[in-house]
Amino acid sequence: MKLTGSYQINLNKQKVWEALNDPEILKKAIPGCEEFNKKSDTEFSAKATNKIGPFNASFSGDIELKNLEPPHSYKIVGSGNSLVGFATGEADVKLEEYENGTKLIYSVEAQVGGKIAQVGSRLIDMTAKKMADIFFGNFSSLILSDQKLDDQKKPVDKPELKNIKKDNKKNIYYYFLTAGIIGILLIYMIF
Repeated sequence: MKLTGSYQINLNKQKVWEALNDPEILKKAIPGCEEFNKKSDTEFSAKATNKIGPFNASFSGDIELKNLEPPHSYKIVGSGNSLVGFATGEADVKLEEYENGTKLIYSVEAQVGGKIAQVGSRLIDMTAKKMADIFFGNFSSLILSDQKLDDQKKPVDKPELKNIKKDNKKNIYYYFLTAGIIGILLIYMIF
């Protein structure tokens, strides 16, 4: 089975690269992921449960990152076993600067065997495409929401008040009142 695709993520390449190597983000992004553990800088173990055709399969497996070229590309090699079969595969992942963000391009080759292989390649291909869409959709949402939180935590420059005359106190009051209302509206809109 071969699968290719790309996603536009409106963050710089370095941030996307860091997220692709963050076990917590990956655990949240992988559909049905129950465990995602970092064994080393390039090796992980995972457990996930997903529906493939008529089977509800729990896979346990190992993932290794190879051919690392930070923050441009790497290869993910993985294998997993389940009571209903096995899966092995590899994916080439590339990051390119594109339209004020990053284009994530992937190419996957995978093999499945056992009972799940009996459901047919067309159903497996559809399931794999759906899972890839869910993963990259979750991944994009997670890292963009993390970026918004980081932006909110940054210190805000305070206005310089040293040279303001006493007769401008009324203007300062309106300035802070307006700034406060705008801040409340922004917070309301974000949440």
